[in-house]
Amino acid sequence: MLVHAEESIWYKEGDPLNTRIETLPRIPEGYRGSGSPCAQLDLGKPLTLAEVADASLCNNPQTSEIWASVRVQAALLGVAKSAYLPTITDNVSTNSNVLIPESGTRRNPSVNLSNSLVASYLLYDFGNRNANLENARQLLLSASASQSSVVQNLLLVATVAYYQVQANIAALNAAREAERAGEESFKAANARYRAGVATPADMLQAQTAFAQFTLARITSEGNLQIAYGNLVNVMGLPAQQKVELISTANDAPATILEDVSSLIEQAGLRRPDLVASEAQVKAAQAGIDASKAATKPTIFVTASNSVQDGSQLSSNNNSTLGLTLSIPIFAGYAPTYRIRVAEATADLRAAQRDRLRLQISLDVWNAYQNLRTALQSINATKVLLESAEQSYRVALGRYKAGVGNIIDTLNAQSALASARQQSIQARLNSNIARATLAQAMGALDSAMIQSLPNASIPSNN
Repeated sequence: MLVHAEESIWYKEGDPLNTRIETLPRIPEGYRGSGSPCAQLDLGKPLTLAEVADASLCNNPQTSEIWASVRVQAALLGVAKSAYLPTITDNVSTNSNVLIPESGTRRNPSVNLSNSLVASYLLYDFGNRNANLENARQLLLSASASQSSVVQNLLLVATVAYYQVQANIAALNAAREAERAGEESFKAANARYRAGVATPADMLQAQTAFAQFTLARITSEGNLQIAYGNLVNVMGLPAQQKVELISTANDAPATILEDVSSLIEQAGLRRPDLVASEAQVKAAQAGIDASKAATKPTIFVTASNSVQDGSQLSSNNNSTLGLTLSIPIFAGYAPTYRIRVAEATADLRAAQRDRLRLQISLDVWNAYQNLRTALQSINATKVLLESAEQSYRVALGRYKAGVGNIIDTLNAQSALASARQQSIQARLNSNIARATLAQAMGALDSAMIQSLPNASIPSNN
């Protein structure tokens, strides 16, 4: 899923100042705008989570947008580097004079050709170029880190959408199973009513429960279609595109939870948005230096060669070499306020970085606690589901044997349907919590996606 940035076609098209070496070493492979071809997605077969993630990186417009912003900053870095090179201009002009004396006799015109070649180089500017170059370099680093952050966020959204579809498939299966059980209870109550051993109330209560389960099944079908629409939208496909997912049933893998303080510390080093924020602070600090240096003198060295050639005049060839000292004296206090803007911007970026660092610690803490809760809930719902299944079988058997009542049967049936839904939700929460914790730590990447199960919701067939 990841390749070296210098393999991108965009860099090969022309980068004389080597701005590619200033970018982060890794970029997503194959998504629109990167220059690498996207892997062909076969929508005719069930898709794995990794394939969904790759398609999202390849087709989602967010990746094209962030890649374009990185290219903008890389080009601006090239502009900053170009200030260290001389500028050369060639000025060519021509004019002709036609002299007509009083005698009326026309003479040949006089044609003058002038060619002036001027080279200029900035010798010293009190660090203005250095500050501008550092500012551009840090902004490129920020854009590259923001690219990684966008990629991780998109991977998380794709992962959540994938598991939402899986959960809704399982919820629909559970709803169909509950509807089937409701129909069985209704048939049993109706048979006993026709045999004269049950009251009309028993039959009507069972029929009502059956209708409610049918309604729940219809709702689940609608929710599944919405989940499919959200998934293909993340993948950059139209909402009506039909896709099928791998339905292999695996239990959610056990996750060893480390010390939460260690996880928060790791997140402070790995989160790409924090890296981007740090780069923004350094860029703002370089902006202060650039604003201050802009108020200082500059020294240029210039060289020129001028050639004038006339058809009836002698040619002239003049060469000059000189130094130019430019001293700013007064600019209406604009430089003073530019420095104030730069200083306030640096304070703003520093405050935003500190706020983000606090938010990261909260993100990791919440994701850690959610994962702990989800893993414990899986074990609890497993016991709940087993006991609910046994309770329903006993209650239905007693009712069919004529020693139980319809209320106990319907209550056990409802408890079983609820237990199935809770089991589905616990497994969904577990998968999403693992991906969320990885994203909160800045570690949601190709390897993490591959480690997640394609489907952790058991079938009810």
